[in-house]
Amino acid sequence: MTEERPRPPDPAETGGPADFVASLILLRQWAGEPSLSRLRSLGGQTEASDGATVDALPKSTTSHVLRQTDRLPRWDFVRAFVTACFHFCDYPAELIPGELERWRAARTALAGSAARAPEPPAAPVETVSRPDPVVELLTRRVVREEDRARKGLLGGYTIASLSFSLYGGAGEMEHDLLAIGRFFGDLNPRRLLVVGESGAGKTVLAIELVLQLLEPVLAAGGHPDRGQLVPVRLNAARWTLGRPFEPWLAEQLAQDFGLSARDAQRLVRDRRVLPVVDGLDELDPEPSSGPPRRAIGLLAELNRYSDLSGRRPGAVVVTCRADRHTELREAGAGLDNAVRIHLHNLTTEQIGTYLRARWPDGHPCGRHRDAIRAALSGPAGKAVHAALATPWRLLLTVTAVESGADPVELLRADPDADPAEGAARITRRLLEAYVPAATVLTPRAAHRAPYQPDQVRSWLVHLAAHLRRQAATDRPMPGLTAIDIVPHLLWPIGGRHRVRALHCLVCVILAVIAMLAFWTGSAVDGPGGPAEVLTLALMAGWVAIATGLSLSAWPAAAGGRSEVPRRRRVIGGLLGVLAGVPVGVLGGLAGLVLTEGKVFGPVFAVAAGGTGGLVLGAVIGLTAAGRRGAERMTVAEAVRAEPLTLLGFGLCGALTGLPPLRLAHADPLPLAVGAAGAFALAFALGVVFKIATGGWSKDAELAHPREALHRNPMIGLAFGLTGGVAAFLVFVMNHDVVESLVCALIGGVTFGLAFGAIAWARTMIGLVVAAARGLLPLRLWAFLDWACEARLLRVSGATYQFRHREFQDFLTPSDLRAAPPKAGRP
Repeated sequence: MTEERPRPPDPAETGGPADFVASLILLRQWAGEPSLSRLRSLGGQTEASDGATVDALPKSTTSHVLRQTDRLPRWDFVRAFVTACFHFCDYPAELIPGELERWRAARTALAGSAARAPEPPAAPVETVSRPDPVVELLTRRVVREEDRARKGLLGGYTIASLSFSLYGGAGEMEHDLLAIGRFFGDLNPRRLLVVGESGAGKTVLAIELVLQLLEPVLAAGGHPDRGQLVPVRLNAARWTLGRPFEPWLAEQLAQDFGLSARDAQRLVRDRRVLPVVDGLDELDPEPSSGPPRRAIGLLAELNRYSDLSGRRPGAVVVTCRADRHTELREAGAGLDNAVRIHLHNLTTEQIGTYLRARWPDGHPCGRHRDAIRAALSGPAGKAVHAALATPWRLLLTVTAVESGADPVELLRADPDADPAEGAARITRRLLEAYVPAATVLTPRAAHRAPYQPDQVRSWLVHLAAHLRRQAATDRPMPGLTAIDIVPHLLWPIGGRHRVRALHCLVCVILAVIAMLAFWTGSAVDGPGGPAEVLTLALMAGWVAIATGLSLSAWPAAAGGRSEVPRRRRVIGGLLGVLAGVPVGVLGGLAGLVLTEGKVFGPVFAVAAGGTGGLVLGAVIGLTAAGRRGAERMTVAEAVRAEPLTLLGFGLCGALTGLPPLRLAHADPLPLAVGAAGAFALAFALGVVFKIATGGWSKDAELAHPREALHRNPMIGLAFGLTGGVAAFLVFVMNHDVVESLVCALIGGVTFGLAFGAIAWARTMIGLVVAAARGLLPLRLWAFLDWACEARLLRVSGATYQFRHREFQDFLTPSDLRAAPPKAGRP
């Protein structure tokens, strides 16, 4: 055979990546033009980085690599591709290793020359295509998040064979879910509207589209081509009426994927992001009390969203439930220039295929396949098929059967009844069985008492009711949507007014304890002179501010910075010490001048000031450390964010500066200058702390829903203990070390909890009250994690959500479902 055909292409004659890729194309032509599907089957399988077994030559990857001429393909791809081509043309097996060695040597030589080749000195910087680290970071986090979401929705890797076709086009060619990436890539403009019934698999399709579009990027080592869009799935329910789309999109990138605000805005401005807006139907309340205003508003924003030139529509994908889409069309609203596709219900054959894949021969539940097929083909087959025709309902069925339920009983329907009515009864039966089935299939650890289905259902009902009430509130802050379970916003379950009153009481007690510790440590005898009167006035003002903060409607939990290398932490701490020690010494000498040396001498002034500056500088430096290029808040932004808190810091600073002046019997002018200087210094320290700990940054990894809440008390204690160090240095002027340390420690901790951990304190009080009333478990965080494992809930970015909106609505109390929530504030 080898004598009848010419020799295969010689890769040794290639002079660069483009020539090498051209040689791969020639080899495919020489082998007889095997199809991409045939190459995939001949290429075999390989192990991915996460341990999963995948195809070595996926069709989309092969097509992408053969079109990419500026980068040398990976050796794993070349080896699989060359082997597949030779196998396709029946090349002698004993000669293939020699051919592979030729290709390996040619690629190694090109890789080595590329590494040694210097950049052309005359090339402008703008023409050199460098990878964008922010795009790579976003790509990596999107893939991780969507992979987690896919497994959470499917409960594994088995996926129902969904099909779709152009909307309203009878006789149009049907497409398979696995081809959605290629289908979208062929659109011009790339605008897609996905319509389907409730539970039809719209979110699964959106996830599959995102992963398929990023598959070539992963095959290229995670380096997107310049100009390639990164698909990002967004929850439409988080958009608020009247908000411009582009700033909102940048905000979602910062909140959900940890990008800095500046980087997120740049990616949106440069059109490096493909928005996949999931759940347009979830914007407006159910049942509908009029035209879906919020959905219409979001569509209007998307219709104004253009590409980089501003002359063509911007790329976007939107998913919407079929009945909501009908309402929007009747209202004259739609996604302009978009191709509409409709997700089809599962056929009986597709249901059977899914069951065979999930329960292969030999599986304990394999015997139930015949019972489900019999129900589908029986007298009430129309009702059974209508109930099982979506992936969500099919998952409910298999979950119940795997827990031991009888499929015959689950799918029982009256053959003489209306099929729609029979399907509704079957669906309710499946939803009723879901919580007990998930509880049985996912027991807790051996040393923990198992959850009971009635308990789980009761707790989920209260969470669903909370979401319904949450959707009815105005939205002054992110997270108040109809679907997002945000840990630090769960406190109203215990009773909104009850919890706020208790929080206020606790905060007042903490503030009074902090002031009593200060009063004791600073040895104030009574309200005798001006210094004592000023001290009492400042203490009363600080307690009033703490009380006001405790009454805030929605305390926010800051994110902070994470995943910072230890080396940068150490460097930040050292720089903080170098800056803090001189400032502390100057502060000590200023106190020496103001007190005229009557209370402490120069040695104490330098030692105490230097010690305080060292501690404060080290804490601030360690907290503020971040990766190179991490975004920081400006001073103006920090002051606007929490002016009342910063005022409280200033009052505490003034209180700390008063005792030495009082002991020195300072005149009113030095007294006022000293108090004002201490106020300004403490206010500045508060601003620095806010800048150091406020908001997400580029170096923050993807957040767990409870991450921000966990950091809130840590930040609060850092606030308090830092101020406690300064108080200790003042207290030792009046007491021994032990007594001063006790007073400073008590005052610092209570100060931190009352001032810096407001969101954490409100949440903990709310959860304790809810648990005491039997509304939620005391160990709520453990329950939420277990519910995600049991696939009752899921993690979506930095929030929890119910597994499906139909499941959430089913658990919502009927009195809340009957009354539609009011519209949110524009």
